Amino acid sequence: MRKAHKWVAVDFGGPEALRRVDVEVHAPQPGQVAIEIRAAGMNPADAKHIAPGQDRKLLPLDLGYEVAGVVTEVGEGTEPGPVTVGDEVIAALVSGGYATAMTVPVTDVFAKPTTLGFAQAANLMMVGTTAADLLHVSGPGKGDTILLHGAAGAVGTSVLQQARVLGVRVVGTASPANFDLVRQFGGVPVEYGPGLVNRVRAAAPDGVTAALDAVGSDEAGDVSLALVADRTRVVTIVAAARAKSDGYVFVGASNPASGPFRARARSRIVGLAESGQLTVPMAQTFVFDDAPAAFAALTGRHPAGKLALVNGKS
Repeated sequence: MRKAHKWVAVDFGGPEALRRVDVEVHAPQPGQVAIEIRAAGMNPADAKHIAPGQDRKLLPLDLGYEVAGVVTEVGEGTEPGPVTVGDEVIAALVSGGYATAMTVPVTDVFAKPTTLGFAQAANLMMVGTTAADLLHVSGPGKGDTILLHGAAGAVGTSVLQQARVLGVRVVGTASPANFDLVRQFGGVPVEYGPGLVNRVRAAAPDGVTAALDAVGSDEAGDVSLALVADRTRVVTIVAAARAKSDGYVFVGASNPASGPFRARARSRIVGLAESGQLTVPMAQTFVFDDAPAAFAALTGRHPAGKLALVNGKS
């Protein structure tokens, strides 16, 4: 056993529900590794995980689905492979990543791309596999043009980069303040708001093959359906109810195909990052003890990019 610190939610709500607790991290068993966490990724799913209206018997709840750190111990009998003591790694998807150390299955551990710092690496996997899922289900090919709602968001910037690898052109909605970010990753920015359909048609005169929604607004749904006749190629990660009622596709926790696909995609996402074809724009990092402030930023408005909790040099 080793001592560690961990943030948990003792109630449902926001940053006020977080408490730091001392925990014991058990030694890794066969098929497990222990990790000293250098950074914990932060995602909207963290906030949804402790949203009000749930059964109070679930409390306290762990937070954090992805981390980056250094392997400190490998369970006896674990199959030999690339993971050894001292390796810098990513672990995802895990439970309880807002911590200073944890023990995880080796099957969820991947070599940290040398191109990324710990804070970036801790935020690579969830947005990367979500973006891959959107592209996989909508099915664009080389030379196609797609519409992406929310191109400057975390998932959006990953879609832009992965689409560029596929040879897919992206017209992406964003605020004018984020146009340069969209262009940086190869997208053609258009401003959301009234008249969006005409702006997309001007940017893509030959039409769009598919529409990807990372926003969930009524406008995103309306414009997508106006521009893409094949509803199997209109895909959202946010508007599950709208997708069901209007006959297009939702990918995420309630889609039984999403989990297995995203698990398989993890190695490819790491490979894209290692080759320099996929990076993670960061907005801000917070030291471990400032988790409530970080959570407030996560659930409020913050500059484009990801957030992370860091322990030491990241």
